[in-house]
Amino acid sequence: MITKIVSFAEIIGRFDLAPEKAIEYFTSKGLRPTFSWLDMIGEEHDAAFTVAKMMDADLLKTVQERLTLALEQGSTLEDFKRELIPTLQESGWWGKKDVIDPQTGRVIKAQLGSASRLETIFRSNLQSAYAVGRWDMIERNKQYAPYLMYDAVDDNRTRAAHAKLDEVVRPVDDAFWSSHYPPLGYNCRCSVVQMSAEDLSGYGLKVSPPQKVKTRMWRNPRTGLKRPVPEGVDPGWDNNPAKARQTTLQQVKADKLAQLPIAARKAYSVAESAAQAVRKRFMAQVAIALTAISHLFDPDDVE
Repeated sequence: MITKIVSFAEIIGRFDLAPEKAIEYFTSKGLRPTFSWLDMIGEEHDAAFTVAKMMDADLLKTVQERLTLALEQGSTLEDFKRELIPTLQESGWWGKKDVIDPQTGRVIKAQLGSASRLETIFRSNLQSAYAVGRWDMIERNKQYAPYLMYDAVDDNRTRAAHAKLDEVVRPVDDAFWSSHYPPLGYNCRCSVVQMSAEDLSGYGLKVSPPQKVKTRMWRNPRTGLKRPVPEGVDPGWDNNPAKARQTTLQQVKADKLAQLPIAARKAYSVAESAAQAVRKRFMAQVAIALTAISHLFDPDDVE
């Protein structure tokens, strides 16, 4: 089992730097109050920010702003809780309370704010945002590091289904990553490692066979709608929000270009080609440099 890897992505993309793409993705989300996490899952959650049973839009905006600040400043979970708990307690959104389910009209006793809920909110939102930001880097680097390895944490808290995926290696463009790009559920700590052919050889890895994704039929108890969900993946986490975002951005870009005069479109095409050539030369130089210094990194010495 591989325990420590110094990857191409880790060397040039550190999480202690401002994650611009993660921030851009997270702040682009709208706000949508919901009573249950089942009211908004999958692609809907990619487009809007919500906290189950937080029906006050102003309070929801406050939580989103605190998470954005955590992304911008690299705040810890303890920072997030220390700054937010007094606000939630003052607003009355704390502890167990009787609340009315707007869908059924029934009064139920529900857990509102708590330390454990704040941890789930913090980890799930930040990890998803980082995953989207990192996908942009993965796409940029795939010419030189065209493979992704699924990396589970491998401890007693790791879900068995996720542990089975550990060290699965597939090309970046493989359909597997459309449904199995982590996180795969709430509090999932899995990630991916981007690798070159040389990386695979150096660590004794091979490209895995195409993964047969088995699905189960899941019924949303709130809406009654049924949908197939991959086994081992939580409902609503079986999509790659980064790929969906790229598709949306590409369509927006194409629509805007179509509105420009022909001369402007040609000028843009020339400028884009020149920029791509510069990026290609730069990444080639980075790859050469990484190859030159790779002998300095001993996997057993890396924290």
